[in-house]
Amino acid sequence: METLAHLMTGFGVALQPFSLLMMTLGLLLGLAVGVLPGLGGTAGVALLLPLTVLVAPEVAIIFLAAIYWGALFGGVITSVLFAIPGEPWSVALIFDGYPMSKQGKSGLALATSFLASFVGIIIAAVFFVAAALPLALLALRFGPPEMFAIMMLAFSTFVGLGTGKPSKTLVSTAFGLLLTAVGLDIVTGKPRLNFGSITWLSGFHFVPITIGMFGLGEILIDGEDRFTTVIKDKVIAKVGWKDVREAWSEIWKFFPQTIAASVMGFFVGVLPGTGATPASFLGYGLAKQYSKDPDKYGKGAIEGIIAPQAAANAAGTGSLLPMITLGIPGSPTAAVLLAGLYMWGLWPGPRLFLEQPVFVWGLIASLFLAGFVCLIICLVGTPMLASIMRVPWGILTPIIVVACFVGSFVMRNLMFDVWCTLIFGVIGYIMKKLKYPLAPLAVALVLGDMTERFLRQSLILSDGSFGIFFTRPIAAVCSSFALLLFLLPVVKIIRGKKKAKATIGPG
Repeated sequence: METLAHLMTGFGVALQPFSLLMMTLGLLLGLAVGVLPGLGGTAGVALLLPLTVLVAPEVAIIFLAAIYWGALFGGVITSVLFAIPGEPWSVALIFDGYPMSKQGKSGLALATSFLASFVGIIIAAVFFVAAALPLALLALRFGPPEMFAIMMLAFSTFVGLGTGKPSKTLVSTAFGLLLTAVGLDIVTGKPRLNFGSITWLSGFHFVPITIGMFGLGEILIDGEDRFTTVIKDKVIAKVGWKDVREAWSEIWKFFPQTIAASVMGFFVGVLPGTGATPASFLGYGLAKQYSKDPDKYGKGAIEGIIAPQAAANAAGTGSLLPMITLGIPGSPTAAVLLAGLYMWGLWPGPRLFLEQPVFVWGLIASLFLAGFVCLIICLVGTPMLASIMRVPWGILTPIIVVACFVGSFVMRNLMFDVWCTLIFGVIGYIMKKLKYPLAPLAVALVLGDMTERFLRQSLILSDGSFGIFFTRPIAAVCSSFALLLFLLPVVKIIRGKKKAKATIGPG
């Protein structure tokens, strides 16, 4: 009953006219960001983060989260109509969504995607409500050793559960942690790694780096791929009520699979550093594996649209849970939102539920409202959103680039941040080309200062002994899991070598 009372308070915040206006604006901006390849939800949130200082924190978080939901929906349109993923998590939709579009069923494919997204968000939001308060109350028992162990668990998920090479993930994480070390020492107050520069004493700000890596870097990559690309296909981008009815009947027909994909996506999203992309592929793979007719996948199977989209949107919702309750972002976009909390003077974690209930429950209530509003906008406005793809890329790119530089400058009114955006845009491009993951770097930038603080506080408590991380129950469990995940790639390599020897045989 207490949770329901808090949720009603949240709806009171989210349903205020100004909150609804900002939510709708955020959804529209997110949809545009999702449709435009090369400018993802993370970059969109980072780009508009500086503007949120003008509104109350509870409205700001609803606005930024709405951009995220809009991007999750918007990536659907280009994947289904043009086989061009607007977002990384919408790649899985191409496998069956684009074949359906070529068969003249683009309206059904789009309606199914939007409805599956809506169902995924609602199911994940229910789990979010059920788990948020208990997890926050549990986290009240955490001290510095427990928090440091959780930080290590967050980093270890990238290494042990990530899709890239563990060595490159470690390099990306270490680079992010190195950047957070620039400036003043958090204990002694002495300058470090500033190389005599007064400007560097304030350290590197998260927003310009994120805009550079996820904004300019992605635009450079996408510009390279699309330099001569022109959208000429004449496709039907309209969703009729007949399509909606047929899509809903299909989702109802496969409702157990939809629920399974949503629940799986939620828990994948809760894992730090995973997010919607792996959830979408995992949802597609599981649906195909347990299908009675797996051969139809890749040829326009409607289940191949429902499962990845429900999983992706549920994961996007789930990624906010550890951010709010523990201060650990579950995705790069959640990391940007976490940076926003610090910018607004809020400290994420269990005490946020006690000190800022309006903020927390306003965000949670907006999960339900944003899904419904975005569904309506997508069903009505798909033709207009699809037409964005017909604007020449040469016109859109300069506008986006200028917006990136303006967004980085207004944060602290420093030209240093503009140069950071430019330099890290090139660095992001190079890392992408060399297949170094950017997500671990982004999360390390946000968690770096806290990780160092909790480590040093723990070592002060234990007189310099690392045993404190294995003698306290919660810290011991988290540290042990983190250690296992860090060692998991080594175990895989050893097992692979043994299997190869067994296949070759003796001599």
